[in-house]
Amino acid sequence: MKPVTAFLLLLLVAACGVSVPPPPRNLDDACAIRAERPKWHRAMLKVQEKWGVPVAVQMATIYQESKFRGDARTPLAYTLNVIPMGRHSSAYGYSQAIDSTWKWYQRDTRSHNARRDRFEDAVDFMGWYMDQSYQRLDIPKTDARKQYLAYHDGHTGYARGTYKRKSWLMRISGEVEERAVMYSEQLAVCAAS
Repeated sequence: MKPVTAFLLLLLVAACGVSVPPPPRNLDDACAIRAERPKWHRAMLKVQEKWGVPVAVQMATIYQESKFRGDARTPLAYTLNVIPMGRHSSAYGYSQAIDSTWKWYQRDTRSHNARRDRFEDAVDFMGWYMDQSYQRLDIPKTDARKQYLAYHDGHTGYARGTYKRKSWLMRISGEVEERAVMYSEQLAVCAAS
């Protein structure tokens, strides 16, 4: 086998073995997440600077959407409780972005190589989307609850108030808000030390 062929084969095998890192060990401690994944923290700071979305709001949304799992997908749907019929939606990755919204982000930001299972891309997507929510719906970027409602139901759904008929979503958006406050308080402590 020629050296070039062997090298290309080795690259192909190595690429197949690439996987997303597991979630941080303690998802209830923003300082522990920051210490365990400093590259992620730098990416979120960059998003905060670029799009104006606080790190704590990003973290709370990622926690709710994927529990910091880069390969997260929606559950399979079954017919007759046995036959798999596909996923509930195309949502994937840390941000749980659906295909159409991800493609919109890629076009709008010219980030054609962005991937939903790459943390840096996922948080940039979230920052971009929440900036869109601010521009289109006047939702403050610091308002984790309303930003999450628009993130979940989309801009059109939020404008129509579809979330008001979903008590479970209203409850979850409150939990996102509480987690954002918790993360913000924790980050203030570890940033000071």
